[in-house]
Amino acid sequence: MNTFSEYFSELLEPLAALFRSLNMPEPIIHWGHPLMMGIVIFVMGSYVVFAGWRGRLAADKEVAVKSRADHRKLAPFMFLFLALGYTGGILSLLVQQEPIMESPHFWTGTAALGLLLTNSLLSLSGFWGDKSALRMLHAYLGTVAFSLLIVHTILGVKLGLSI
Repeated sequence: MNTFSEYFSELLEPLAALFRSLNMPEPIIHWGHPLMMGIVIFVMGSYVVFAGWRGRLAADKEVAVKSRADHRKLAPFMFLFLALGYTGGILSLLVQQEPIMESPHFWTGTAALGLLLTNSLLSLSGFWGDKSALRMLHAYLGTVAFSLLIVHTILGVKLGLSI
């Protein structure tokens, strides 16, 4: 894995060097990624999870339909922002000349994006004929991914304080 990490770091080094040359303030380089991702995870993510579960569990049909629509509209943007933030986090580490694949923060982020990608594919497939078991899997997989993102946040704060 070290060889891949080094290869990947070398591949992205010209971009990291470009960002270093911009002389951005250190707090922005160091804490910009955590601040932006915190907003995505805790504001947008918590609403996406809430709307998804409310869409499943609401007794009022109108509330359930609106919640499912909100979930369907916001979840793709949340995934997009998390994927962009993932790349931004890697770039932030490279700009700070830190290793990218050595922390649990990197691996929890990778796993969370993988779970969310799987969830996206379930949804985009129409749950293979609207199968209720796959809809249930989608709900629980999303909840696990969100829980992992909370752990990811804690590990990220720990990482940020250590560098």
